Amino acid sequence: MNNERISPVGLVLGSHMPPELIAPTARLAEETGYGELWFSEDCFFAGGASGVTAALAATERLPVELGIVSAVTRHPAINAMEFATIARMFPDRFVPGIGLGVPAWLDQMGLGQRYALTAVRECITSIRRLLDGEELTEVGKVFSFDQVKLTHGPDRYVPIVAGMVNEKGLRLSGEVADGTVLSVLASPAYIAWACDQIKAGAASRSADAENRVSTFVIFSVDPDGKKAKAAVRDAIAFYLAAIPDTDLTRVYGNRDEVVELLRTEGADGLARAMPDSWVEDLAVAGTPDECAEKIQAQLTAGSDSVGLWLFPVDDGERIARLAAAEVLPRIKTN
Repeated sequence: MNNERISPVGLVLGSHMPPELIAPTARLAEETGYGELWFSEDCFFAGGASGVTAALAATERLPVELGIVSAVTRHPAINAMEFATIARMFPDRFVPGIGLGVPAWLDQMGLGQRYALTAVRECITSIRRLLDGEELTEVGKVFSFDQVKLTHGPDRYVPIVAGMVNEKGLRLSGEVADGTVLSVLASPAYIAWACDQIKAGAASRSADAENRVSTFVIFSVDPDGKKAKAAVRDAIAFYLAAIPDTDLTRVYGNRDEVVELLRTEGADGLARAMPDSWVEDLAVAGTPDECAEKIQAQLTAGSDSVGLWLFPVDDGERIARLAAAEVLPRIKTN
């Protein structure tokens, strides 16, 4: 992409954010010095393609990146068509992202996959080829194509990133994608470990192949650090309950405790029962100094950028402005 990211810190839009706040929050991000925007498509909150387009239309310079859409909820040909359309309307500002998605949410739609990683591989590689102008006729394990070619393909290269959590997925991202999105709940130890997996996957590619790593964080900042930390407990619990048994929890070391708390306390009781150390380590929350230190730790661990997911949602504008004024200036950049 040609856009220079002034700050390695961006904002994450979408999901828990009401759709009517997408455009004004995107404008706020551009006006206050954030380096990029992300739009997350979690089921069943806000649509990715429409949300990204709204954010791009509301801004002039910032890159807006879609992280992520599921490989199995739409056929790759439809995703490629959407991505090409957006890329042509907003040249050099849009980066699409593909992943599998939260298994529990896919199960709600009857989309559980026997070939999960194969689905992601086929989706990313076929979208890459369609965006590059190829016509596809082939039968894969998951997706098939019969003389599919984009009529209005992009006129320049469109990077594709992958949103992955576990070891095999991260290695796949290194192998086939231009970047990787790391999930919320990523501790610095997990980020460093994930970067090693991505590099291992990229070993078979050319020496100049790049894979830019971005990490989403559950975020709240306030002069009263305790207030900020209280604001993120429910969000941490929500995602721990959605993805309790992954390398996120294994590398951090709380997998067994999460599973046991879910068994004894249930998803509703997890926020109350979790230790304070999880709030400290699995989110970025606290005073401006504390937040800057935690973001810096994630960048040092290997993230090229950090996307702030603002909580509480109904206080997002104040938090975004406070972070821009008091946190961003404390971040050291290369």
